[in-house]
Amino acid sequence: MSKAKSQYVCSECGATSPKWLGKCPGCGAWNSLTETAAQSAQGKRFEPLVGQRAGASQVQQLGAVQTVEVERIETGIDEFDRVLGGGLVPGGVVLLGGDPGIGKSTLLLQSLADMSARVPALYVTGEESLDQVALRSRRLGVSADKLLALAEISIDRILEAFAEHRPQVAVVDSIQTLYSEALSSAPGSVSQVRECAAMLTRAAKQTGCTVIMVGHVTKEGTLAGPRVLEHIVDTVLYFEGDTHSSFRLIRAFKNRFGPVNELGVFAMGDRGLKGVSNPSALFLSHSHTGDDKPVPGTCVLITQEGTRPLLVEVQALLDTAGGSPRRLAVGLDQARLALLLAVLHRHAGIASGDQDVFVNAVGGVRITEPAADLAVVLAAVSSLKNRALPKGLAVFGELGLAGEIRPAPRGLERIREAAKLGFSHIMLPRANLPKGASAKQVPEGLTLLPVGRIEEAMDALRALH
Repeated sequence: MSKAKSQYVCSECGATSPKWLGKCPGCGAWNSLTETAAQSAQGKRFEPLVGQRAGASQVQQLGAVQTVEVERIETGIDEFDRVLGGGLVPGGVVLLGGDPGIGKSTLLLQSLADMSARVPALYVTGEESLDQVALRSRRLGVSADKLLALAEISIDRILEAFAEHRPQVAVVDSIQTLYSEALSSAPGSVSQVRECAAMLTRAAKQTGCTVIMVGHVTKEGTLAGPRVLEHIVDTVLYFEGDTHSSFRLIRAFKNRFGPVNELGVFAMGDRGLKGVSNPSALFLSHSHTGDDKPVPGTCVLITQEGTRPLLVEVQALLDTAGGSPRRLAVGLDQARLALLLAVLHRHAGIASGDQDVFVNAVGGVRITEPAADLAVVLAAVSSLKNRALPKGLAVFGELGLAGEIRPAPRGLERIREAAKLGFSHIMLPRANLPKGASAKQVPEGLTLLPVGRIEEAMDALRALH
């Protein structure tokens, strides 16, 4: 018996090689080549997407192309609609990734059951039986009388179900479980994931059905499968959060039909996931919003996630190092932490070289914008001096290497959000100080503390004390 031919496929870009290599010849990734069965040349070939829906494609002037404003399909969950940009777009393809047990299937079953009362909807599961899905729907208390369900992993049979029932919204849970009979490799391989995703995308564009695909993630937190998977789809969403916490976050990393870096906040309960309309209150401790006394090492940051201003508590702990000082950041950029401590020493004269420094963003939220710099520095100084920051103070601003405090976008929206939650003092970059007509929109009774350098920020703190 002849030995089956094999080839090595890169899990990052999908490039192939006849033998194993430590470095991918296509994208340069290390240790990304995995062995799969080689495909025969007589496999089923797929026609290109271009021109399938309306005959052969022709060159046109872009300004002369007639566009139609489509009506989005609301998911029934406001926070989910916010991340999507207002709802699902007909013919769009959404890829939702996240850790196991984070709530991907729960959220999609809830939203799909709500949409099934308004539009034809189909739930395709490749990981569970229909009995398990039905039990979960009853536990969540959702009405799924009109929701169609299919337990299948063959992409050909799934597309037949699409053609027969013509759903407007379909969920495929998950893309790594599907396989095509035209390929001999196992489900979950690079070639199977790539081809099945391409076939689902083609079906969505041809029929106008919105397809939501669930994707597994690797131990590094990225979507499993070829990187081209994220380029095929229209929207890429990541489910974030600690499985031991009741809070969940959905962040948009790519969205052709809405803003990117938008954030949706959910709370997990006995009845599934519910949207949180005021997430700032979740990330603030009672010492900032109640009558409790503030504690050293905490500072309230006014961050911006997409179009939403969000207040997050930043905590810092500085302690004398027993040996080599450590720098650890949770929810923040660890490399930037070392940079901020160096600027604090150089321009404000506050040394922390002999201290272990630990910084944490409360609530499991991950902050990526540089406007968090000022909050991190003030929290570190508060912990080092063992002196709490004044109650009712919220800050934002980016810190430069020369000690200057740079402006952040949407400054007025941040100010109004902090005032709405009862904060009385806001330290902000001088360039973000509202002027002219914008100054009239600042709530009354709010004290703004504009600063241009880190030294001025330290002086403003001493004046408040």
